[in-house]
Amino acid sequence: MTTATCIRKTVVVATLRSRDLDGRADWVEKELPDLIDTAKNASLLRTLGITVDAPASASRPGEAAADPR
Repeated sequence: MTTATCIRKTVVVATLRSRDLDGRADWVEKELPDLIDTAKNASLLRTLGITVDAPASASRPGEAAADPR
């Protein structure tokens, strides 16, 4: 059995804004839920350039942190 991993929408938005991708950040704010399932949205996150670290590095269990590359 696998554990679902989620990332907070605010982390994704902040990462996009730090890259001056305000249009994409606005879209994420409008379209995605507060917790984004990284498995269900893996392709979208890759398209946005968001990579997800292991859950162990997250601030809370079950949440991943975005790599701000």
